[in-house]
Amino acid sequence: MTTVLIVEDDPMNFRVFSKILTKRGGFTVKGSENVAEVLDLARSKAVDVILMDVSLSRSHYQGKAYNGIQITQLLKQDPTTASLPVILVTAHAMAGDRESLLAESGAEGYIAKPVVDHQAFVQQIQAMAGGIENPSLEI
Repeated sequence: MTTVLIVEDDPMNFRVFSKILTKRGGFTVKGSENVAEVLDLARSKAVDVILMDVSLSRSHYQGKAYNGIQITQLLKQDPTTASLPVILVTAHAMAGDRESLLAESGAEGYIAKPVVDHQAFVQQIQAMAGGIENPSLEI
């Protein structure tokens, strides 16, 4: 079974994403905004794809505040986690944000909040978890 790690600091968003992913996608879901735990889960191969909130407000690592972009950069710089698909989730949905956030972070996907099309949301995560390069879905 595919496991999705949701890195999200808003409990309501976590519950909504978790429910959509378990009910519509049949995924197993884990959640954390603790950077060390995210890195440990990724390194241990306990997750198949990460759904990463860009604007984390309470995440710290080695004494510094970290946002989703910085955590994704850590994952992509580590050879043991570099191939783990990361999908950024953000309310920053202005023109050009998708491209700049993907380039800055190294993430493979981007989803704008709020998630309106639940089926497209599930399909994008299924595509990433299945190892499909550059799925054409953009939501």
